[in-house]
Amino acid sequence: MSRQAKFLTGSTMRHVVVMTLTGSLGLSFMFLVDFLALYWVSRLGDEALIAAIGFAGTLQFFVISISIGMMIGAVALVSRTLGMGRPRRARRIATSALTYGVGAQVVIAVVVFVFRYPLLRLSGAEGEVLEVAADFLQISLPSLPLIAAGMMSGAVLRALGDAMRSMMVTMSAGLIAVVLDPLLILYMGWGIEGAAAVIVISRAVMAVIGLYWLTRTHDILAKPALADMGLYLKPFALIAVPAIATQISTPFGNWVLVRAMADHGDSAVAGLGVVMRLTILSFGGIFALSGAIGGIIGQNAGAGQLNRVKSAYRDALLFCAAYTGVTWVLLAIFADRVAAGFGLSGEGAEIVHIFSRFAAGSFVFTGALFVSNAAFNNLGRPLWATIANWSRDGLLIGPLAFALGLAWGASGVVVAQAVANTVVGIGAGWMGWRYVKSGRGLEPRGGRGKRPAA
Repeated sequence: MSRQAKFLTGSTMRHVVVMTLTGSLGLSFMFLVDFLALYWVSRLGDEALIAAIGFAGTLQFFVISISIGMMIGAVALVSRTLGMGRPRRARRIATSALTYGVGAQVVIAVVVFVFRYPLLRLSGAEGEVLEVAADFLQISLPSLPLIAAGMMSGAVLRALGDAMRSMMVTMSAGLIAVVLDPLLILYMGWGIEGAAAVIVISRAVMAVIGLYWLTRTHDILAKPALADMGLYLKPFALIAVPAIATQISTPFGNWVLVRAMADHGDSAVAGLGVVMRLTILSFGGIFALSGAIGGIIGQNAGAGQLNRVKSAYRDALLFCAAYTGVTWVLLAIFADRVAAGFGLSGEGAEIVHIFSRFAAGSFVFTGALFVSNAAFNNLGRPLWATIANWSRDGLLIGPLAFALGLAWGASGVVVAQAVANTVVGIGAGWMGWRYVKSGRGLEPRGGRGKRPAA
């Protein structure tokens, strides 16, 4: 098993760049599965099918965000324990966290499967779009425990500092989709069912690869024990539950946007569906920031190294600004090609243009929000991250989306998200920096030697 806390020495900027770029590449490839499914389904020439994928994807993103929250809990506990010099305890925590994550997704998959029709209707789906979205979920939902196993495996690898293997776990899903999506959706004529089947296969591959590296390469998984499950449930829940509440705010905000956009027709919903997947794919570095730098902050917090925690926070903000600037320029340049590539017209194409040329720049503030999330989650204030995210997705986006949608049509819904990103991102980034500078949430210096190894 890897026993060294990797992030306690060396350039914090280098750690931030390596962990974020590998994390973003892996995350982008994981969500590339949904993006490619949407693209190849769009080749069938029916905007109703694109809208159906959009509705189904919004629900799946909601559920997957729960896994991301649990993944944050795993990174925080494992990395902090390694930073304190307690590798055997980290091994038992990793096993328990993986078990919690998979078990939770089993329960969630059953609940969403049973209530998929009411949930889709609540989102605004109806008629043919409703039926197609329900069929898509019927095939893909049972694979949720597999994606939980893959994501939790990647989280533990990240906590160990194994950036490359963590990246490859999630990247494997996208690589499978690149090959199988056109084969099953178009050439074999399976359509929507083919897209769902590829998602199931890609998630299975993620799980197998992740578990193999945890067990064979790092030997970080212990034999599951009921005593450990009970012992670590509370400390895990204290981080994971607020982190889950934090993470589901984003899909809730997306759901509100879809609901507001549904008032403007299927073409508008199709355009928003493309934008949402384009967002995750293009801004993978921003979405990966919280999890990527969590291990860096956690290990140094466990070792009581305040200056390195402050340096990591500052470097993450600088990385976020540079990443957003480059991505925004590229999106603006290729906006027309993206809209044409998905066969969008009218309002659908206009939504892609508004996002790519104007609203995308607000993700520099989304990045500041996610960096503050990492600090709060790993320094003992996970509830603060929850409050920050829900201020954006629960308080601001809804009223703004419906008000600006009424005033400016479908484009106003996209602008509403950008305004909410900006306001909350500035506030959360400032609060996070103030908290990091205070030095609260760090282990007392010299405390490591007073604790038992396990």
